[in-house]
Amino acid sequence: MARPRIDPVSWRPERAPARARQGRGADPMPPVRLHAVPGQGPEDIAVDSTGRVYTGLTNGHLVRLPATADGDGHAGGDAGGEGVLRPVAETGGRPLGIEVDHDDRLVVCDAVRGLLRVDPATSQLSTLVATGTRVGSAPLRLCNNAAVAADGSIWFSDSSQRFELAHWKADLLEHSGTGRLLRWHPDGRTEEVLTGLQFANGVALASDGSYVVVAETGAYRLTRVWLSGPRTGEVDRLADNLPAFPDNLARDGDGLLWIAMGSPRNALLDRVAPWHPAVRRAVWALPEALQPKPANTAWVQALDTDGRVRYDFQATVPGFATVTGVRRHGDTIWLGSLHGGVVAAFDLPAPATDRPEPS
Repeated sequence: MARPRIDPVSWRPERAPARARQGRGADPMPPVRLHAVPGQGPEDIAVDSTGRVYTGLTNGHLVRLPATADGDGHAGGDAGGEGVLRPVAETGGRPLGIEVDHDDRLVVCDAVRGLLRVDPATSQLSTLVATGTRVGSAPLRLCNNAAVAADGSIWFSDSSQRFELAHWKADLLEHSGTGRLLRWHPDGRTEEVLTGLQFANGVALASDGSYVVVAETGAYRLTRVWLSGPRTGEVDRLADNLPAFPDNLARDGDGLLWIAMGSPRNALLDRVAPWHPAVRRAVWALPEALQPKPANTAWVQALDTDGRVRYDFQATVPGFATVTGVRRHGDTIWLGSLHGGVVAAFDLPAPATDRPEPS
């Protein structure tokens, strides 16, 4: 596939925090279990109300992991109790973010097809917003991640108006800020809520629905839109100058916001960001083998409602790297990746009581 031209916009990122240069977090990574899937790129993980675990693959398949995925019941019960990995549906595109709605249906952000809903019991698929449908100022181009609100509306990201999924690096190098946050309503309306985002990615809601958060992968930050209370309509940052490229987000039952930290900040990308656009065009023109690549690490963090780090797990995990999806179910943390043919899981240890406040 030919590479598209980029038209870089100069910007000066903040100096990366020291954490970006460290290979492990404040919390020792627990033992990680790997579970093979019948394909590549299980980018995100979803868990329904009964504990059934789902993921989507590059071939368009949505699959459900077997009840015995963890060997000790952590994956929850499966219909009939079969210990086999079950196909659920095929989108005909490339499923990325997956959520579960209030009826245990899957809400799927498909990079090719758009915003979809799938009933796992029947494999019936419906299109809520098709790729190419005009929403506000532009057509939907790269549906990436979503969050389901209490009223059934769906908040979702449109990562870029410039590039398709295969050229996500181009969006980071160009830094033109064409990502958006959108909202689908149960009556079928879809509205544009926020524009100008730097590769809009993960989406999550506050436990009480008072705000929505969207990850800006290309700006190392989590941007928040207030939905209720005295700050309704305001936009601020829940977290800024993160040490990594944030990907998908997930809120857990304790109110913590889990972040898939795809890869540590890349010193080369930060260094060339303020330089003349021709420099970044030259970087983009390099052979694939010389292009900046995600680090070989598995990394997730969890933030509290004030944006403070409460968990920070990072390690080199043989056979698994580049965390793009994270989901907590009970005391199990599930991890997905845009690359490879496995999903990962580990058991959450008891929280530390002596964690220093972040600097």
